[in-house]
Amino acid sequence: GSLQGEMIASARRNGMVAYQLAPRFIDMLREVTAGFPVIVLMDFGVWPVSIWHYAVVVGYDMQTSDVILRSGEKKRLLMPYGVLEYIWKESNYWAIVTAPPGKIPATATEPLYLKAVVALETAGKKEAAREAYAAMLIRWPESLGAGIGLANVDYALGDLKQAESVLRRMVEKHPDQAVAYNNLAQSIFDQGRDAEALPLAERAVELGGPHVAAARETLDAISRRIKARESSAGERKPGT
Repeated sequence: GSLQGEMIASARRNGMVAYQLAPRFIDMLREVTAGFPVIVLMDFGVWPVSIWHYAVVVGYDMQTSDVILRSGEKKRLLMPYGVLEYIWKESNYWAIVTAPPGKIPATATEPLYLKAVVALETAGKKEAAREAYAAMLIRWPESLGAGIGLANVDYALGDLKQAESVLRRMVEKHPDQAVAYNNLAQSIFDQGRDAEALPLAERAVELGGPHVAAARETLDAISRRIKARESSAGERKPGT
């Protein structure tokens, strides 16, 4: 487990999205067909001794039923499908694709790929995560997680206008999601447009859900600043 974890962490440190494939031979072939080299973990040992080895699948030959690997110092190693499957199964067919943030693996599913991109963001690669979230919204336009993630990165990088734009799309696509309303209210509030932010924050509280406490905090902050400005304006009126 530690070897696989370090392999994934290394990819993230280099700004790549590390996506673990489903344990299926066909998924590995689909990724190679799509142009993604696949890192596989194999066991060259004989029970009870394991000799773990990583290799990279870069191609295959349907006529000869061979896969083409980069293995150790061997740039081109041909291995029959059956042999690969036999020595690969001991790792439960562990395989990953390390994808540039703007490209999504062929077999990726939205929830699992979202986790991979969130992990990339958590690793501190915000610009790469930003690109990956944007790519997700091209493949999965309805993805609330990708939209919220992209807006959060935009917000963290100081691009409040872009965060607002993304969140407006999320509110339109997911009118029942409090988190979209709350984050939109916060981004507008931080731009000084309190009156516009207020009904959005109220809607977030009204919708409730697991993030209602955060929504109440946003609403309270907006309400306090509106009252403070009204009070200040009243004090400045002539004759008062």
